[in-house]
Amino acid sequence: MFLFLIAVFASTQYYTLIIFHIDSKTAFQDSVISNATLVACCWLIVNSLSFYRPKGYRYLFVIIWCKALAALGIYILYLAFQHLQLYVGANAYLFELSVPVRFMFFLLFIGSMAVTSVLWYHQEEAKSINLRKAETEKLTKDMELASLREKLQPHFLFNSLNSISSLILSQPTAARKMVHQLSDFLRGTLRKDDALTDLKQELAHLNLYLEIERMRFGNRLNTEIKVDDEALALNLPPMLLQPLVENAIKFGLYDNLEAVKIQISASYKVPYLVVAISNPFDASTSHGNKGTGFGLASTARRLQLLYNRNDLLHTERQNQQFTATLKIPQND
Repeated sequence: MFLFLIAVFASTQYYTLIIFHIDSKTAFQDSVISNATLVACCWLIVNSLSFYRPKGYRYLFVIIWCKALAALGIYILYLAFQHLQLYVGANAYLFELSVPVRFMFFLLFIGSMAVTSVLWYHQEEAKSINLRKAETEKLTKDMELASLREKLQPHFLFNSLNSISSLILSQPTAARKMVHQLSDFLRGTLRKDDALTDLKQELAHLNLYLEIERMRFGNRLNTEIKVDDEALALNLPPMLLQPLVENAIKFGLYDNLEAVKIQISASYKVPYLVVAISNPFDASTSHGNKGTGFGLASTARRLQLLYNRNDLLHTERQNQQFTATLKIPQND
């Protein structure tokens, strides 16, 4: 685009000089030399601004620099024309008459290039800053998600190890089985990352966790899982349900000696995969510090980081039932 404009200016200047009865050879040389000098001055201003971008009152320096380059360009033309003897003798006044016009044209074009360059460099700098900001935010989010995963594993692991310890002497066979189940569960956990998985795989992994918990609580823990067929192929973040189910077990069993049922349901309600986890809840006997905290807080925070929304986890207490409902957006 820039070279096209220069070509247009050169042609216009050539025909203008012809109109003023300048011979074609002189007009051609004048046009080529003038526009070559203008290109050189524009190159200088553009490259100068690539290293120095003024702020505030310092734009005055750019104006002064543009005027200096315009004056330098006119002086170079004068030396070149003298060397080539284009405007000498009786024709010398022609160049002198054109100096103000040439200077204003040089200043206008160089100034336009300066403004364009400043705007372009500022835009590129803003893009670079926004890119670095986005990368920093992504890195921070990834670090926080990794921290949540690291907290999740020990949180469950400590409980399981305590149960294994209590079973070693009284029920060694059950303890060995629980160790194998725990090994399978943790092996699957280590393969997980923040990439989405489908609900079918998530439930298979969740069943490993529930088998371990049944070893801990025996017949007191019962589960009921109802999943619509179309929901099995829908996506969700891995290891999202386990802390909520663990939370439900705490609510339901820790302050209750009777058998309880943990209910898990999943369905597709466009555009969400909706998963509800319910457990019995008795406010008169339950201690809140045992049934809240990490499970709900970590899940809510993880959803906020992944989807930039804070309305995807809803909890309610009704008819002595505590229900946590997840809504996972689906990209159809």
